[in-house]
Amino acid sequence: MLLQDLQLAIRNVVRQRRRSGMAIIAVTFGIVTLLLAGGFIEWTLRGMREWTIGSRLGHIQISRSGYFEIGQSEPFAYLLAQNAEERATIETMPEVKITGARISFGGLISHGESTISFIGEGVEPEKEDVLSSTLFVPKGRGLTSTQPKGIIMGLGLAANLGVDVGDQVILMANTRTGSVNAVECHILGLFSTVSKAYDDAAVRVPISTARDLLRVSGSHVWVLLLDKTEDTQKVLTSLQSRFPGNSLEFVPWNRLADFYNKTVVLFRKQVGVIEIIIGLIIVLSISNTLMMNVVERTGEIGTAMAVGIKSAEIMRLFVLEGLVLGIFGGMLGLVLGSAAAYVISIIGIPMPPPPGMARGYTGEILVNASLLLNAFLLAAGTTLLASLYPAWKASRMIIVDALRFNR
Repeated sequence: MLLQDLQLAIRNVVRQRRRSGMAIIAVTFGIVTLLLAGGFIEWTLRGMREWTIGSRLGHIQISRSGYFEIGQSEPFAYLLAQNAEERATIETMPEVKITGARISFGGLISHGESTISFIGEGVEPEKEDVLSSTLFVPKGRGLTSTQPKGIIMGLGLAANLGVDVGDQVILMANTRTGSVNAVECHILGLFSTVSKAYDDAAVRVPISTARDLLRVSGSHVWVLLLDKTEDTQKVLTSLQSRFPGNSLEFVPWNRLADFYNKTVVLFRKQVGVIEIIIGLIIVLSISNTLMMNVVERTGEIGTAMAVGIKSAEIMRLFVLEGLVLGIFGGMLGLVLGSAAAYVISIIGIPMPPPPGMARGYTGEILVNASLLLNAFLLAAGTTLLASLYPAWKASRMIIVDALRFNR
């Protein structure tokens, strides 16, 4: 019975070519718009995710348990051993591309008569070339182990201190015993991130220099870079099972990427608003089409009721007609939207520099399976919803009045 009703619904949709075509075009336009807008946001979020991972965070950071909660108040109490066996074991995991040790500290940086505070990070230079491959250094060059006294700093900090590449600066920090130590360094380069607050205070130095300054060995975290971001949860679970207990803590990148997480929430809400607008367009279009069909086919509906077709069957038929319109329009929208996304991605979308960055980029459209499924469900769901009232209206007709309608 349902199959017969579906065949009849398709035949009715085809019969009303002009009106059905306008409804399908409306659905198609909405789905194409959703795919292009949502696809651009998906591409932006994926690029931002990889940039966040590749500039500072890595995929997973390993520390002593409690370091990320209270380690700032007692930084020397949470040091990992310099040649720990756990790190060697982790580096043998097939999904792990590279690991790098980092040590965090703070202090004062001086140049001439100027002295301001900074937040510092000691890193392994050669490994950071891979771990921080997306870190943007617009002036100078990155760190190198051949120049242990060479440092890089944020553009904002350099501007506040009044220094440039090649200048000499003095770093001062408290050691583990509470005394003050200082080291003279020269600036190799200036870097920029999406966080202006970080750029206004950040300094990166070779980890050997940081250890000398603080008079410690070891590091605060080991940063893991994986071959694929999609393996993060799998590796995280494996690490937790390999090293049970409370001595080590494994923190995925998304727990540390506050700016990225807030951006995702914002963009998802924007996509939600777009979906609501497109849904309203589809509902109004399909509802109008079916209401006109009901009016034009009043006599036909009365005849069907007169020969014994029940109201429920009439209602089901009009609901199926709305669903057919949604499926046809949705499928056409998926095909055209995917094709448009592919062409636009080949051409590229020139974008201006984001806030805090000195260069722009070329955008693309990323249409993934999730976006395609959501778009199709939106088309089918909204047309199904739009057909309910016209279907109910058709099923509630009085037979005698319907038969007299066309006379």
